Amino acid sequence: MAKPSFRSFADFWPFYLAQHSKPVTRRYHFIGTSMVFLCLLAAIFWQWWAVLLAPIIAYGFAWYSHFFIEGNKPATFGHPLWSLGADFRMFWLMLTGNLDRELNRYQIKSR
Repeated sequence: MAKPSFRSFADFWPFYLAQHSKPVTRRYHFIGTSMVFLCLLAAIFWQWWAVLLAPIIAYGFAWYSHFFIEGNKPATFGHPLWSLGADFRMFWLMLTGNLDRELNRYQIKSR
């Protein structure tokens, strides 16, 4: 199957949301992204090498959720930079309680 192509981040965003239709998948992503910030703080205040753990932990949580919960391939594999930006956007929307509105905007149904 050919990977979808997108002309802009705005075109990619609804696809990214659809790839995260299960609430548990989104929670795993939220935990992984939260760990990025904790690793950055640990690197600043404890040991510099803690920053090296950030991508390992974050992608570990995210990829686990795609392979074993969502049942799809992570968007990172085809669109790494847009996927990273979309993950932080989804994290912010979850943190601020606005993700449901965004899911409704694009008619993404939670499974």
